[in-house]
Amino acid sequence: MKRLENKIVIITGASSGIGWESALLFAQHGAIVINVARRAERLQALEQRIKAQGHPCFSVVGDLGDPSTMSRALDLALQHFGRIDIAFNNAGTLGALKPTHQISQSEWENTLNTNLSAHFYAVQMQLNAMLEQKNGCILFTSTFVGHRIGFPNMAAYAASKAGLIGLTQVIAAEYGAFGIRCNCLIPGGTDTEMGRTAAHDEQTRQHIQNLHALKRMAQAQEIAQAALFAVSDEASFMTGSTLYVDGGISIVRA
Repeated sequence: MKRLENKIVIITGASSGIGWESALLFAQHGAIVINVARRAERLQALEQRIKAQGHPCFSVVGDLGDPSTMSRALDLALQHFGRIDIAFNNAGTLGALKPTHQISQSEWENTLNTNLSAHFYAVQMQLNAMLEQKNGCILFTSTFVGHRIGFPNMAAYAASKAGLIGLTQVIAAEYGAFGIRCNCLIPGGTDTEMGRTAAHDEQTRQHIQNLHALKRMAQAQEIAQAALFAVSDEASFMTGSTLYVDGGISIVRA
């Protein structure tokens, strides 16, 4: 069964990790994906891989900090297909990894802009399109960091990602009557480029793995499977939710 047959999907942060695996998986389930990221070579490789499997795919290269990036992605969707069914707002950055009192104003602002403000401005554009068609689905990628567990040296990352949870709930409350759903993924530690930066040595990696009930980190494909469910019609009555895909890290502190 193809869960996203002919759905028009925008995925940000698609050049690696959860975004990359979600783009592959969504395309396999019938979606027409528009992948957005800064790294042109990675997006080209992703597009070639998806097309080689017989699925349509588009790429938009740009930084979400520039509102024109999302505007171009939406224009592409609307001009070619007349609608946007799903927006998976997944892009993010760890930002500066240092004690709170040492984070500079520019480091704080850069992390908040990338992880929260850029998504706010992007989702405003997405909502305008979805309100016209009176349906749509929005998904954010947040984290357990700062939501259930406070990791040292991650104040800006934690604050920005926690903000997405509040944004999710407000959007769900405001736009549910217009047929628009909005949810938020809470992944656990995941074996991606970003995850390996946070778990920068074997000792740290082992510590993070042991925080999970499953005593391991997730593969990006596992998080993509949860994203697929959240944006599919199988989750049609789910909105305003934080979907934990965290290997039990939220219930185990050992």
